[in-house]
Amino acid sequence: MALKDKKVLVAGAGKSGIGSVNLLLKAGADVVLTDGNKDLDPEALYQKIYQETKIPLILGEVNEEQVKEFDLLVLSPGISVNAPIACLFADQGKPVWSEIELAYQAGKGKIAAITGTNGKTTTTALTGEIMKGYYDSTFVVGNIGTPYTSVALDTKEDSRIVAEISSFQLETIVDFCPDVCAVLNITPDHLDRHGTVEVYAKTKESIGKNQRPDQVMVLNYEDKTTREMADRAKGRVVFFSLHHKAEEGVYMEGDRFIIEDDGTKTEVCTLEDTCLLGDHNYENILAAIAVSYYMGVPAEYIREGIRKFKGVAHRIEYVDTVNGVAYYNDSKGTNPDAAIKGIQAMNRPTYLIGGGYDKKAAYDEWIEAFDGKVKELILMGATASKIAETAKAHGFEAVVFVDSMEEAIQYAADKAEDGDAVLLSPACASWGMFPNYEVRGDIFKECVKKLKEL
Repeated sequence: MALKDKKVLVAGAGKSGIGSVNLLLKAGADVVLTDGNKDLDPEALYQKIYQETKIPLILGEVNEEQVKEFDLLVLSPGISVNAPIACLFADQGKPVWSEIELAYQAGKGKIAAITGTNGKTTTTALTGEIMKGYYDSTFVVGNIGTPYTSVALDTKEDSRIVAEISSFQLETIVDFCPDVCAVLNITPDHLDRHGTVEVYAKTKESIGKNQRPDQVMVLNYEDKTTREMADRAKGRVVFFSLHHKAEEGVYMEGDRFIIEDDGTKTEVCTLEDTCLLGDHNYENILAAIAVSYYMGVPAEYIREGIRKFKGVAHRIEYVDTVNGVAYYNDSKGTNPDAAIKGIQAMNRPTYLIGGGYDKKAAYDEWIEAFDGKVKELILMGATASKIAETAKAHGFEAVVFVDSMEEAIQYAADKAEDGDAVLLSPACASWGMFPNYEVRGDIFKECVKKLKEL
């Protein structure tokens, strides 16, 4: 659809919605913005809009008569395809697009699109790092933070777009067709929106529904749901696997990451080439290798990108090594389940910093996951005593209390020996001591930086 002079309603005044509005204005469309929040400040919205254009706003509900005026609805990801506004457009036979579809229609270049329940941000960020090392014009967009719509008009025929795509964004794609797509894994999530795991999985799978046979769909062989997607794939299927050798695909062999393609076996890198830890991250690396390779990046450039990549901020993020002690920031481990992955990823004796706001969680499984790796548990915040009691109930006595991140880091630095690790993975929210987990993680990193300056 040509966008010039089309009358388009954009639903949702968040980052994605504003990105869509700005793209449409630049493309010459007649744009109206709507949001269900009647209390939004129009002047604050206009400051975010291209050239502060005072486009019409509809704050509150949109009715059937108003819908008749429009040619197209663009939905922000937070608004379901089953929302009343989307149903009104569908009932009148008018197209409903996701902002990803809008960006695809307006943009140029080749697209690598990554989805899945877990790991897609890390995989997208790593793939972006690899691609930037080889292609001059690379954009990393989508759920990772930069709306695709905000850069689509800047893309060129030789551009490469690496996009993290959520199930919400996939609900309303029409022609969206990535040159390479990946589905990393499927576990139950967003069932309040999708209803069942089956619907959720089908929505994820739709990332490749428009592909041609010469395009590539990367799937996780270890995940039964994604493995079965191969039977229905429109593109060429390439598996990545942590535990199985792939005849055509990417897999681990000992500590080596291997590409097997058309009878040729290529070693890309080894575990020594990466700062990422844990099986879940090794799967992310395998997926990033597969996506990058089939987007045309040679193995030596993939290796270099992996070596440079330190991880996504606050997710088992390698910070630095000081006096032989490796420091990792997993501030995003805001609940016991997430923190379990943090400690499971450690391959050194570890001083673990935990505690924070009390969300009434139970910490038994987290303590049990220590598995002999944790030398001492350094606790702070409202949950410190509760966690200490749980630890002692499970026979773990090496617990110390501190009042600040600075004190925690100094204590760990004084006690840790060459070959140890210090891990911030709190298993709790940050509130009470820090505004959010990002600030908590940034303070941790700043404390480590000061250690190196001593």
